[in-house]
Amino acid sequence: MNSYDPVPTDPALLARRFPNENPTPKSDRATRLRRILLLIIAIAVPLVILLAAAAFLGGRYWTRHALRDSLPQIDGTLSIAGLSAPVTVQRDTRGVPHIHAATLSDLVVAQGFVTAQDRLWQMDILRRHAAGELAEILGPSLVPHDRAQRILQVRASADRAVASLPPDQLHWLQLYAQGVNASIAAQSAHLPIEFRILRYQPEPWTPRDSILVGLAMFQDLTNTFPQKLNREALSAKLPPELLADLYPVGSWRDHPPTQPAIDLTNPPADFDDIPLDESQSKLTHPATKPDETTKPGAGAPYLAASSPDVGSSKLTTSTGDLLALQKILSTNPCEGCIAGSNNWAVSGTRTASGKPLLSNDMHLNHSVPGVWYEADLQSTGDNFHAAGVTLPGYPFVIVGHNDHIAWGFTNLGADVQDIYIEHLRGSGSTAEYESPGNIWHPVLHQREVIHVLHHSDVILDVAATQHGTTATPLISSIFPKENRALSLRWTIYDPANITTSFLNIDSAVDWPSFTAAFSTFGGPAQNVVFADDHGNIGYHAVGKIPIRGSITQPTALSPVPTDALDATHDWEGYIPFDQLPQSFDPPGGVLATANARVTPDGYPFPITLNWGAPYRNERIWKVLSSRDHLTPADMLALQTDVYSDLDHVIAQRLAYAIDHSTTKDRRIRQAADILRKWNGNVDINASAPAIVDATRDALWPLLLNPHLGPHPGDIAQLYTWNEKPYAEEQLIMHTPARWLPAHYANWDEFFTAAVAQGLFEAHSPFDLSKWQYGKSHPVYIEHPLFAQSPLLRRLIGVPTGTGAQPQSGDTTTVKQVGRSFGPSERFTADLSNLDNSTLNIVLGESGNPASPWFMDQWPAWYKGTTFTLPFSKTSIDNAATHTLTLTPQ
Repeated sequence: MNSYDPVPTDPALLARRFPNENPTPKSDRATRLRRILLLIIAIAVPLVILLAAAAFLGGRYWTRHALRDSLPQIDGTLSIAGLSAPVTVQRDTRGVPHIHAATLSDLVVAQGFVTAQDRLWQMDILRRHAAGELAEILGPSLVPHDRAQRILQVRASADRAVASLPPDQLHWLQLYAQGVNASIAAQSAHLPIEFRILRYQPEPWTPRDSILVGLAMFQDLTNTFPQKLNREALSAKLPPELLADLYPVGSWRDHPPTQPAIDLTNPPADFDDIPLDESQSKLTHPATKPDETTKPGAGAPYLAASSPDVGSSKLTTSTGDLLALQKILSTNPCEGCIAGSNNWAVSGTRTASGKPLLSNDMHLNHSVPGVWYEADLQSTGDNFHAAGVTLPGYPFVIVGHNDHIAWGFTNLGADVQDIYIEHLRGSGSTAEYESPGNIWHPVLHQREVIHVLHHSDVILDVAATQHGTTATPLISSIFPKENRALSLRWTIYDPANITTSFLNIDSAVDWPSFTAAFSTFGGPAQNVVFADDHGNIGYHAVGKIPIRGSITQPTALSPVPTDALDATHDWEGYIPFDQLPQSFDPPGGVLATANARVTPDGYPFPITLNWGAPYRNERIWKVLSSRDHLTPADMLALQTDVYSDLDHVIAQRLAYAIDHSTTKDRRIRQAADILRKWNGNVDINASAPAIVDATRDALWPLLLNPHLGPHPGDIAQLYTWNEKPYAEEQLIMHTPARWLPAHYANWDEFFTAAVAQGLFEAHSPFDLSKWQYGKSHPVYIEHPLFAQSPLLRRLIGVPTGTGAQPQSGDTTTVKQVGRSFGPSERFTADLSNLDNSTLNIVLGESGNPASPWFMDQWPAWYKGTTFTLPFSKTSIDNAATHTLTLTPQ
């Protein structure tokens, strides 16, 4: 027998014994496929990476080239249409254009040209926003926005206004449009990158477009009808005594500029005896404030907050529809953020120079680029010279100074919108509406066409009734679930109220000529402060504010929709200009406004029920009235002041509540220790304001939801009153029994629970001393297009916005801020030497990220510093870094 086994001949046995030899055809194919696949992967992956890298680099090259290619010419000579003589444009170190022309006509043409050099896409998007034409370039997601704008008849109002403008005002808009169109022509081969990305060309600029830009601002500052519907919805859920607490009209903290000076140097009584530790004796009673049962003047007759809301009905607009409208119109940028401002003027008796100082910082939503465009405009032949901030798309200076005077604005907050519940019969083309006296009229109709990118047009039939001489659109179709016929009356529907009177304002030389220039100003209604080189200061409310009822017997304002057949709410003209609140050279040498009540007690005309919260205004008066030898640096310090008396008072009350509660939670006790030691400054690194803010966020749902039924849902979000912070203060300080939720033994236990809830919802750190307010409340400003694409931002390769940056201040500090909201500029005019006047905007003059002037002003805005604005020829020449001469074509 052999010493080895014979080789088997069975194939299966061979395969098991010699697995790596003589593979079967099937396994051979599988192996080859695996090898081929690995080879493909080995070749394809690097190729894909290489192609992706090449595409990225190509995209980056194209993007950066497009940005550089669209930078404007700022030196040398450039011929443009519309000029009669050369115009000089000197740009200083921040890119601010100092435009010098021989005639006013050439100056306005040049202003349009230069503004469009830096802000063309912003101008185009502004006119499209107002007109309801965004879906044409951005697609169907913008149809709800455009639909709302068309129903609100903003574009139609601009058309009517242009047709009715006085010839001289139309003339300046036409000249401005010539300049913009000359700039569009010059940029046609290298348009701003936004046009290239979205693949469209700007249409020629027209006077209507300037009106639309103005109406966009008008809408932002006066669009209060959603608040009336919000209040109506809450009124259906809450009893009158609770509504009275939620909707105060004015406050004991108010300081109208028209009222005699009062002593505000000492703060009102706080919890001076708040325990420093738990072992100290308990406070027997909270500090109280003046009795609020008699409201100070909202102006004369008004709907008392304790009265049932006139016009309220079991039928109300749905909560979902109202919240959707807030999102569409961006009416609520952040809790407590009010489109308003601070302004003040101090006479020479309080300044170091002996001449007045005037300051203004206007609080608006942030954007990239910013709202304002700085410019210095001079026409030697017409003896015209004004400098300050301009509105891109609109001629002349809006806020600033000339050779003799300075001025600044805050929003008055006048009620210039009413909602009527109409009575209709019929439908379609045969529909009719009823007016008082059982008179029926045909419903008016206007066809609107919304163009939608890559989609079919959307056709709207906008129906309207008529009140007085103006059409009032039926806005019910904005709300899908609305069953009533609601119409809107608004001052912009009267074309006489849409005026462009800034030439006369910029040209004024004293108080009489200044007020005369504003006498025809239609709106938005504003508080304007004034100072001149003769040492005078002044204040005047301006704009057309409707009188309901009659001039001799004005009707109370209604905070909710009213029946269209109730003639007492018809408009009978406007408050006469010379009877609007005003003051000139007050004995105290201080005038200031900050959106709070401006009417003195006994003022005969209702202006609004919804004044701004009083805290900023109160703080400004306290600081200015207690100081003298003031300088521009002091003005900037006040503009950036972050002390909140409201937050400070609440912090003390919360500390007291925790000390007197039964809680054993060590973190809550730590919160009390932090709160009682706080100085009231809402600083970036402070933890106390973070605790207060988190508690305030948690407080309202805890208070409201128990009164809103078993399924409150989101209805608490409809509480959007401007004086909501003051209502909150009054509830916290007076602790009325009617508001205490039933399952809490007392208010101290409730406030302690609110602190715990707030800390939980805000995801606060375990060690509260390490919680930094600024990090949890950042400022975030991003470009509306670039922010939508991280890839695009990487391709651009330079910052296109601020990102999230820690921020000091809140909505009750003089520096009123939110996440994407705050001072849109900071301006101070020094009437002793106009070259010492200061001005800075949020980001920069240019809308192009490749420009050195895109975000060069951001560090100063963020850190609370500023720049001088050259005004004299010598200062301008010394500051100039570039000079462009525009010549006739």
